[in-house]
Amino acid sequence: MSTLAGPLPPRRRGLRRRIVDSDRPYQILTFVVFAVVWEVYARQWGGLLIPTFGETVVATFELLGDPELWHALYVSNQALVIGFGIAVVVGVPVGIVLGRFPTLERFSDVYLNILLVTPMAAIIPLLVMSVGFGLTSRVILVTVFSIVMVIVNSRTGVRSVDPGLIEMARSFGASERQIWREILLPGALPAIMTGVRLGLGRAVTGMVIVELLMVSVALGGLILEYRGLFQAPLLYGTIVIILAEALLLISVARWCERKLTPWARTNSAKDPR
Repeated sequence: MSTLAGPLPPRRRGLRRRIVDSDRPYQILTFVVFAVVWEVYARQWGGLLIPTFGETVVATFELLGDPELWHALYVSNQALVIGFGIAVVVGVPVGIVLGRFPTLERFSDVYLNILLVTPMAAIIPLLVMSVGFGLTSRVILVTVFSIVMVIVNSRTGVRSVDPGLIEMARSFGASERQIWREILLPGALPAIMTGVRLGLGRAVTGMVIVELLMVSVALGGLILEYRGLFQAPLLYGTIVIILAEALLLISVARWCERKLTPWARTNSAKDPR
């Protein structure tokens, strides 16, 4: 009997340890505190412009049953998918090449700095004058918003590879192709995936900003419509849905990052002791 009962206490301690070490309880607690503060503030000082947390939840579920919202999501995500796809397809190779060949970086570094510091909303009038209203201008802005993060992180990933590994490979007769395949790309992949994830967040931001400032369509059009009609619960509900989509996409990107770079997670999880 004692032999059979022995393993039970360690299992319970292991479960408690997993719960304590997990981020989920802290995230839930933070969300509950945020919801309570929002509810109290809205009831006391919110007035017409700030709905309560409960009203926002109800409005969000109402919107999920509205075909107009799903059509707006479809239209908005067209620009998001195409623009972010272009940013990844173009940005990753460009960043890798710039990280590998510093001479090319001398010609392009100034343009990357311009993209990093320029307020993207300021180029919207230029897009309207150049390509007009429509999907093309929205795709361009989403691409410009996100591509700089992809390029910079891909370049950083290549630079972070230990030069000693490259020299060692050369000393054993490795070709440039083998260095790329066996050393540079695996070593840079964690930073590349980080850039893809950060670029995805900026792409969602660009998707909404272009619809708010350039042309009132899709999700941006809904936000402007509800704001003009002082329908605060529906306005906040639309924003909640946009945030939920962004968090879902970033979670998918994190999952892909863990699957593609398991060695990076293993190294970061090692006990420093």
